Amino acid sequence: MATKQPSDKSHFILPDLGEGVHEAELIKWRVSPGESVEEHQTLAEMETDKALVEVPSPWAGTIGELRGSAGDIILVGSILVTYQVAGGGAPPQAPATENVVEEVREDAAESTPAVAQEEDAGTVVGSVEETLSVPESFQRDREESRAEAAGDKVRATPAVRRIARELAVDIDEIDGSGRGGRVTASDVESHARGGQAPTPEPALVPAEATEDAPLATRVSVPQEGVIERVPFRGIRRKIAEALHHSLQTAVHFTVVDEADVTALQKRRKGLEEFIGRKLSLLPFVMTAVCKALKKHPALNATVDDFVDEILLHGPINLGCAVDTEHGLMVPVIHDAQDKSPVQLAEDVTRLAAQCRDRSVDREELAGGTFTISNVGSH
Repeated sequence: MATKQPSDKSHFILPDLGEGVHEAELIKWRVSPGESVEEHQTLAEMETDKALVEVPSPWAGTIGELRGSAGDIILVGSILVTYQVAGGGAPPQAPATENVVEEVREDAAESTPAVAQEEDAGTVVGSVEETLSVPESFQRDREESRAEAAGDKVRATPAVRRIARELAVDIDEIDGSGRGGRVTASDVESHARGGQAPTPEPALVPAEATEDAPLATRVSVPQEGVIERVPFRGIRRKIAEALHHSLQTAVHFTVVDEADVTALQKRRKGLEEFIGRKLSLLPFVMTAVCKALKKHPALNATVDDFVDEILLHGPINLGCAVDTEHGLMVPVIHDAQDKSPVQLAEDVTRLAAQCRDRSVDREELAGGTFTISNVGSH
């Protein structure tokens, strides 16, 4: 079901920019207030996960107000722009345009409006489709989202609600000690033991703060020798979020081994002469990885932590890290087990080029079952 836009065309509501996407970062406006736009003309560039998306105007008109600035996080279901409508009333106020502040981002990630979950958009054209996000299984389920949207007084993550169900505790009876009154796992366990939830620490608020003050403020510490400040947003921020999630959910260890590739080098040279172009060792390493994963299928697996299941995969969808000026991206070669070294080399070259010019499809950045990284060039 597509996002329902106003019949009077007075404002444009940000639709779902991709499957399951509930927020997007505003990268750049492509229009200005008072400018006349045509139908399908690009209004703004926005980034979701690692997807750079052009958001088009659903109809022709004159831009009234732009809701948000570069770097803001806009929730799906919020008003993105307003249009000048003859004799029309003022459009409703935007419910959720947020600056990138740590506490606000947490609330946004855990309190997605129901319209963002239930409604899909068919109006957005993406110039690039990319993904590096928290697994869909970690997202709030629809039932809980609807409950909060309907005015549920309790705020808690799905994991905390699961703990409450396992301990047979009514989460509605618990006073949350987390940010904004959110119920934490400690609150649930304390309640189950018959104790009181820990008292939240008083927030440090400056004396001159008012009700209009932001929820959180970052203080920049003066440092010497800084020659440039690069905003920590877009792809780089998504990479950091994914790595942080990985550190929290996976065991990290390092194994170093050596292999004699003398015979492989001879085969590579012979194949280069046969096809008339150079080949790196990477596609041969990919072929070896595929053979190893067939022999040890337990390694070609992912974990669904939300339901406590290990998912063994038949196809080998091989992710290969690509360094770009925008940050690290991991395109996926699907069904790599069925491809020859030459086909793998062609796929690597194509996907690397598309990652660097931001034209890679979202489908080719999702669904990986095993990932490799080549640092040989360094």
